[in-house]
Amino acid sequence: MPFVENLGARIHWDEEGSGAPLLLIMGLGWPSQAWHRSRPILSEKYRTIAPDNRGAGRSEAPAGPYSIAQMAADAAAVLNAARVNAAHIFGMSMGGMIAQEFALQYPHKVRSLILGCTAAGGPQAVRAEEAALQVLMTRGQDPDQFTKAVSPFIYDAGTPPERIEEDTAVRRKWYPSADAYFAQLQAVIAWEAYSRIGQISVPTLVIHGENDRLVPPENGRLIAARIPGAKLAMIPDANHIFTTDQPDLAHAAILDFLGAQATRKRVRPAPVPGAKLV
Repeated sequence: MPFVENLGARIHWDEEGSGAPLLLIMGLGWPSQAWHRSRPILSEKYRTIAPDNRGAGRSEAPAGPYSIAQMAADAAAVLNAARVNAAHIFGMSMGGMIAQEFALQYPHKVRSLILGCTAAGGPQAVRAEEAALQVLMTRGQDPDQFTKAVSPFIYDAGTPPERIEEDTAVRRKWYPSADAYFAQLQAVIAWEAYSRIGQISVPTLVIHGENDRLVPPENGRLIAARIPGAKLAMIPDANHIFTTDQPDLAHAAILDFLGAQATRKRVRPAPVPGAKLV
């Protein structure tokens, strides 16, 4: 089981598939196992490398608070351990923040960037409604109770309950300690990159659910407008976890974007039926 030591923590990671390397960075409190819906699809064409952020999954949870820059350094250490010089980077939610910071701190390690359901922090970021923030700030000890409270803010009303239960089973098994969760949350609150992401020059896809109640979709539009040449895909009938709400549309948009990078040409990806590519 691969681990790498970095900045006072043992960081767990693993890999699946073969092809161009694709680093997958998960969000607040979620382990790398939360890629269970996307990873089998992505691993058919790519060498997927998935770390557990410090405080989640099998990685150690040193005393916090953590920082987004610290977790980006953990991701860089994982790529080094995997002997990868440069990879496509895909981050979801907090993982999208880590991915932005990674692209800023380690631009030579980035082939392309996919930023899912995320924000750029700072005063420009559009906040979630107060009820959603309250759920995050008062996260309880029971994973099922937390899932019930947070679900309206991360899943679309039309998503089949069995899909949500599949995600819940992962969360239940790998529910982080309160200290680790809030150490990550403090990293999210303290971080800002809006003033810097104009420096990102790699091909970038910003992908967001149109109905995201946790990270409002205006944040995706702000990021796409700020990063030169970035593409924006809005997924209809999707909330925060768009890969669960609309897996087919989401994965088609992601694979189309990654496929367009094979020649390293800045080619506009073909429109994905149902997804709005701006």
